[in-house]
Formats: sequence, C-alpha cells, structure tokens
Amino acid sequence: MNQDQPIGIFDSGIGGLTVAYAIQKALPNESMIYFGDTAHLPYGDKSAAAIQAYSIKIADVLLKMNCKVIVIACNSASSAATELLKEYVGKRAHIINVIDPMVSLVVNKFSGKQVGLIGTKRTVQSNVYAQKLYALDNSITLQQLATPLLVHMIEEGFFDNRISHDIIAQYLNDPVLEGIDALILACTHYPLIKKEIGDFYNQRIAVLDSSEEVAESLRAYLATNNLLSKNKPQHKFLVSDYTESFEASTKLFFGEVVHLEKHRLWE
Repeated sequence: MNQDQPIGIFDSGIGGLTVAYAIQKALPNESMIYFGDTAHLPYGDKSAAAIQAYSIKIADVLLKMNCKVIVIACNSASSAATELLKEYVGKRAHIINVIDPMVSLVVNKFSGKQVGLIGTKRTVQSNVYAQKLYALDNSITLQQLATPLLVHMIEEGFFDNRISHDIIAQYLNDPVLEGIDALILACTHYPLIKKEIGDFYNQRIAVLDSSEEVAESLRAYLATNNLLSKNKPQHKFLVSDYTESFEASTKLFFGEVVHLEKHRLWE
C-alpha cells in the first residue's frame, strides 16, 4: 500500500455519503471512491447471506480500483460482513467499519450508563453492538429499538418538518428508550435527523453518530502506517443502479450534488 491509493467507501445506498463527507472534512487530501449499492437497498431488511454476497462483490470493485482502505459505511453490512471481508481482503486493504469506532467511544465516555440505540431491523437483531460493548464493559446497559421507517422517511426528503417530527417522536417515546443517558444513531442516514432527535430530548442527552468517529479512526490508521496522502484528491461516486433522484438527493448527505456513475455488480 502507498499514500496515493484512494479510500474506498460503500453503503447500501447513498446514506453512507454522511461518512464520506466526514472523511473529506477530516482528511481533505485523500481521494475517495464511493460505491452505493442502490440496486439492492436497503440492506436493513436483507438476510446476512445476501449482505455478505453484495459486500464481497463491492470489495472486488474497490480492490480493482486499488483502494488502500475499505470503509463499510453501513451498519447492516458492518454487522453482517466485517469478519468475512477481513478474511477475503486479507492484506490487500485495511477494513474499517462504522460499529467499532462507536463502541470505543461509548466505552470511553458512558461506562455505567444507560445507552439507547436506534437502527435498522438487521442491525438491532444482530445484537452486534451489545456483544461488542459488553465484551469491553458490562456496566453499560444498552437499550435497542428498530426504527425501520426512518431510512425511507429521510430518503424521501421528509425531515425537519411536521411529518418527521411525528415519526421521530413516535419512536423515541417507546418505553424501551426510557431513562437513557445517550443515544447511538446506528444508521448512516440518521445524522440528517440528529438535530431533530436532540431537540426531542431538549439536548439533555448525548446523540451519537459514527461518521466523525469513523473519520478519526481512519485518520489514526493512515497516520500510524505513514499512508496519509499529500496530493490533490480525486473522487469517484459509483452506484449499482442510477436514477436522477439518487443523484439529486446526494446533496442531502454530502453537502453538494455529486455526479453518480452506474456500475453494475452483476451483468
């Protein structure tokens, strides 16, 4: 691996652009290749076997593009495919997921506290956050709630309005989340409603999204291994299925409209 190789990032759709945006801010000299598997979104209601198959195919694309790191910018894929990808990719690239940096943050800052989590059905049912947290600190109480409507709500542009307020309140009023000190946003779409969630709690609790933690984890890895780029970056954004609405909505997640190139996983 060398400094000038790009960073590969993938998600089931375009929600992972929130992670790409955080990486761009933290590491402005790094080139990025983003792959959104829009042909198979959302991953949150797919089987683990299906997610693993998609992830391997995407890893092949990113490896052929010579990526030095592959960031799994999707909680569902992080829970279902991280270990398989590490075995498959081997030493060809370093794998970073969105779960481990968040687990480290919670263990460091919320020991002995009640921590809530909202995410897709796949992420919650995998119980991966609980397993990783309790392995490091069993004094933390994790209270998890699947919130499947939120991804569709966000992708349809319904946030920071009455509809989103009502849906968010319906979920967050669930007794499962009662008494929490912090809330993990276990989906890369959810940073777009972080402010609304904070407002619901009147800023009384910490609302945690993984994008900045992932970017810092990536920066630390690159610095430690002398892989930080010093060149002008070049970015590429690929999707497995293209529509104009996907491209238009990239501004929501990345702060600007980006050009999407169609790249089929299976011909």
